[in-house]
Amino acid sequence: MITTVIADDQAIVRAGMGVILEAAGDIRVVGEARDGYEAIEVVRDLQPDVVCMDIRMPGLDGIAATRAIMDDPDNRSRVLVVTTFDLDDYVFGALEAGAAGFLLKGADEATLLGAIRSVAAGEGTLDQRLTRRVLAEFATRRPASVATADLPTPLTERELDVLRLLADGSSNAEIAQRLFIEPTTVKFHLGGILHKTGARDRLQAVVWAYRHRIATPD
Repeated sequence: MITTVIADDQAIVRAGMGVILEAAGDIRVVGEARDGYEAIEVVRDLQPDVVCMDIRMPGLDGIAATRAIMDDPDNRSRVLVVTTFDLDDYVFGALEAGAAGFLLKGADEATLLGAIRSVAAGEGTLDQRLTRRVLAEFATRRPASVATADLPTPLTERELDVLRLLADGSSNAEIAQRLFIEPTTVKFHLGGILHKTGARDRLQAVVWAYRHRIATPD
């Protein structure tokens, strides 16, 4: 069972999303928050698997709340930003704050549920209407502060191959097929990538790849 918290300043949105999530069968809503401050407190108390976080909320917005949650050393939750706004600065801010996914509220129920399951599994998600443009622009605006050669343990050539294909949108099965390796081996390499880069999930690993020019929009 995937536990979730819904953070949104509109009660009707929280209620509607809650009905959708509870009806899924494998997702349970354990808490709600009306603003960023409440979101931080509820997440700290309940430690849900996934936080569905709105961006524009009174008091403290969703980006600041996401950053506070992800900076907490005791935090075990992942944040899925769900918003009506697809402005670049909001997306960049969410990714930089450590969000594991970004989804527009116009997405259908199946997409929302799939995004929550993906984020809970550590895979992350980014609305397909935003992916290439956002990641490429993010890399330009947020240049890498540490060169790949300066990593405590540099990525191996195989890990770089896996990371490039991951950034291209390939699934584990597709990466395995392209590299002629087993899916379990892909998972092993992904574990090494996350450990060495400090990325919390697949999406943040892709962001890291763009920032370090390992992946490009071309």
